[in-house]
Amino acid sequence: MTDPVSLAVCPRCGRPLDGPAAHDACRAALELEPPRFCGDCGRRMKVQVVPTGWTATCVEHGIQTS
Repeated sequence: MTDPVSLAVCPRCGRPLDGPAAHDACRAALELEPPRFCGDCGRRMKVQVVPTGWTATCVEHGIQTS
């Protein structure tokens, strides 16, 4: 079984989370835009943006909302 910590990816760019400072720009951008990748499995998510918020759906882990 794979260690789940090694699967953690950045929800904006989809690259592995290497360290706290490696994704500062991504963290700042995620304050204004929805995630594009599942932080658990790294799959690209289906994202829908509406004037009242957003939903992001991972086929494996379900729905996230704003």
